[in-house]
Amino acid sequence: QVQLVESGGGLVQPGGSLRLSCAASGIIFSIYMMGWYRQAPGKQRELVASITTRGSTNYADSVKGRFTISTDNSKNTVYLQMNSLKPEDTAVYYCNAKNVWTGRAYWGQGTQVTVSS
Repeated sequence: QVQLVESGGGLVQPGGSLRLSCAASGIIFSIYMMGWYRQAPGKQRELVASITTRGSTNYADSVKGRFTISTDNSKNTVYLQMNSLKPEDTAVYYCNAKNVWTGRAYWGQGTQVTVSS
């Protein structure tokens, strides 16, 4: 079965960095568009960053220049490097995998990121 397992969340001070990882299994990684979403308390889930099968990336305006999404196809893993973190980045971060042929999407269980002094 399909599994997306996130890791790397935690508590960090403003200005700090974290790297999230999402290891995928049960899918053919090369035909999935990968993305990171986040949901803060009381807010809707929003797209943070995505990367296509060809490596093209897209970022929310709020994270441009601070976050970087990347993949390691040999490990079926997608990463989100988060630098210069702000309190408003506090949220549960979810990994998403979307089949580019069928549109079927899968979600990870989420990892908490808290930015606070």
